[in-house]
Amino acid sequence: MAQLFIVATPLGNLKDITLRAIETLQTVDLIAAEDTRHTLGLLNHFEIRKPLISCRAQNEEQAAIRILGELEQGHSVAFVSDAGTPGISDPGARLVAAIRKAGYRVVPIPGPSALTALASVGGFGGRRLIFDGFLSPKPGKRKKQLKEILELGDNCIIYESPFRLVKMLKDLAELAPQVPIVVGRELTKTHEEVVAGNAQEVYLQFSARDSIKGECAVMIGGVRDQSFDPEDERT
Repeated sequence: MAQLFIVATPLGNLKDITLRAIETLQTVDLIAAEDTRHTLGLLNHFEIRKPLISCRAQNEEQAAIRILGELEQGHSVAFVSDAGTPGISDPGARLVAAIRKAGYRVVPIPGPSALTALASVGGFGGRRLIFDGFLSPKPGKRKKQLKEILELGDNCIIYESPFRLVKMLKDLAELAPQVPIVVGRELTKTHEEVVAGNAQEVYLQFSARDSIKGECAVMIGGVRDQSFDPEDERT
């Protein structure tokens, strides 16, 4: 049956791929990928041979038309981003909306995500978690966004480029030096690092480094959850 599968792929450690993801990639007729070269390496590792087409942020709407044509011919299609779960600060949302609007089923194949990986080791608990993706690279706007996040009072996870991490941490330390944060860098990869502390401490640690490599996720503790009691999670 013609349908679109949204397939989560490993962040770095290929052992994190699910059995269902492998089975799906093996059985679809076509795979759409954010970066076909990157995905080809994944497919080769698992000895999967399928036609590939590009579906990235810059051509997502045109790719959706191509994928819709494949579905109309009765072909099943899988979409993968470079790493993690598509549609989470990655391409995929416009594709999903277009295919669903056309009446075809869209099936999630869940798996790795930097968002949930960091939340699982954050240790903040609480009832609510906000995800705000990548903040603005513009200093003034970024600081305003951080202020808004802090004012909400809930735990929040953002993604950040290694080239802007120190600047973002400096802004956060100036706004709320004592707020607890956790930075996850290169999650699931060989040089994985999880750094926890207050904003000032973490800023000083990263600002002392000559360079920072790898994508980062940052969890900011919310004031509502400062008095988190683990026993509350069991009731």
